[in-house]
Amino acid sequence: MDNKTKLVEARREKALVPERDYDKSPILECVNLGINFGGLKAVDDFNLTIGRTEIAGLIGPNGAGKTTVFNLLTKVYQPTTGTILLDGKDTHGMNTIQVNHAGIARTFQNIRLFNNLTVEENVKAAMDHNMSYNLFEGILRMPRYWKEEKLAHERALELLSIFHMENVAGVKAGSLPYGAQRRLEIVRALATNPSLLLLDEPAAGMNPSETAELMANIRTIRDTFQIAVLLIEHDMSLVMNICEGLCVLNFGQIIAKGTPEDIQANPAVIEAYLGKQKEA
Repeated sequence: MDNKTKLVEARREKALVPERDYDKSPILECVNLGINFGGLKAVDDFNLTIGRTEIAGLIGPNGAGKTTVFNLLTKVYQPTTGTILLDGKDTHGMNTIQVNHAGIARTFQNIRLFNNLTVEENVKAAMDHNMSYNLFEGILRMPRYWKEEKLAHERALELLSIFHMENVAGVKAGSLPYGAQRRLEIVRALATNPSLLLLDEPAAGMNPSETAELMANIRTIRDTFQIAVLLIEHDMSLVMNICEGLCVLNFGQIIAKGTPEDIQANPAVIEAYLGKQKEA
């Protein structure tokens, strides 16, 4: 057993994952992950293990490095140090497309939809790598093309039904209300068949009723697809009510990990984040 394997095994023994995932290998393991920008350590010694069906949260003040971690996981940035294991496989050397095909999908702080395409077309765009017809069959509209398109249409409507959006499948994405655009971005991420879904501030701009519906839908997604969810969120009500494990970042370093109850009572977290929010 090499040193890297020993380190991973030690991390697993100390990992905080839901009881239902105890007998399964983790979906994600970050070991001593870090990245430097011009000598500045944006993320340093980041260690995190996520169970296969866990809903986990990554929280901390603005500028703490949360989105940088997401960019590392999805290979927008390549790590300076450390290892990322996805379902036990080292993602070193993968690019963003390869890591998506391997099982990580994400949404963004700033919505990134194809505004001039319909809702359904946005969802189907994420299914392209699963289409088996070739360019020639597509141009000539041959039988396999129509068969694949029919399956994609049915799959898109099935995914949209999670958020009760199938009735707007033909509407241009750019004309949707803000909250609906947020939901569509999650549906599009699900269309890539991920094993780990990264949600970057999914409740941003939503009203309380939309946020409550989002919480229910995240649980539905986890239960229906049996996948893990890692979210960045500043809405502490959402985080504390839906997340099973929390990781708190400050200045690129983890200052606490634990259950929502642990985090709420942690003095370092209160000083760095929760307390400041209450005073605002």
